[in-house]
Amino acid sequence: MLLLRKFARDVSAVIGLVIVLSTVVVAAVAPYVAPYPDDAFESHPLQRLKPPSVKFPFGTDNLGRDVFSRVLLGSRAALAVAVLVVSASMLIGVPLGLIAGYHRGWGSDAIMRVTDIFLAVPQLILALALAQLLRPSLQNAMLALALTYWPFFTRIVYAETRRLRVSVFVEALQGLNAGAFRIMFAHILPNAAPPIIIRATIGMGFTILTAAVLGFLGMGATPPDPEWGLAVAQSRQYLPDAWWFATFPGIAIFLVVFGFNLLGDGLRDIIDPRLRRSR
Repeated sequence: MLLLRKFARDVSAVIGLVIVLSTVVVAAVAPYVAPYPDDAFESHPLQRLKPPSVKFPFGTDNLGRDVFSRVLLGSRAALAVAVLVVSASMLIGVPLGLIAGYHRGWGSDAIMRVTDIFLAVPQLILALALAQLLRPSLQNAMLALALTYWPFFTRIVYAETRRLRVSVFVEALQGLNAGAFRIMFAHILPNAAPPIIIRATIGMGFTILTAAVLGFLGMGATPPDPEWGLAVAQSRQYLPDAWWFATFPGIAIFLVVFGFNLLGDGLRDIIDPRLRRSR
């Protein structure tokens, strides 16, 4: 209850939570509330590039498809990318961080040197390089993002494991001849959970943004997928006349990323007081 009261007093965190929950709800009901869920994937040349109206609240795109319907349906792809990429990155990065932080020797050094190599290059550059090697698709974009995001979890878990490894409860478990696997995953990991949760929350927003960039550059989702970054890319040649074509998908990207960032900052303040922002 104390944590909930602290969270409720953080206005920005509450706003972030509302945005994230609203996005989840929209993604869940999108196929049922979208005005033209079936026509969103079909061409309608006679109604192409229509401005916002009662019939088409967000206007139509270059193929006559309802932008509002495609923005709603695009929320499903955005959340799927965020959840799957962050989950896959955690499955890779968290165990590696635990192993490298708990054990000493060449194995630990090798894991961290590989991690440092990945972290030395911006994730977007690495993701672009991997996506370039693969066939453009949303699935390959998610694979490229997952293979370049895991080092962030490895570095965080490594630092926390190093700190907790010298704790009294770990020494007591070692004195009772508890196995390394049990100590790492049953005792150290729960105590290292706060920074992992914070990184995962912020990482979802960053992943959505990076996936949109890949889609914008033609290395992510492919037509006729209702993906926000792809929609912005397709609208470039019609600006500034068909301003609605790029504006509404761009606003959707901004709001969702902004919401995850606000929520991540709020969780950081509550879950891990050591990282609390100065107010």
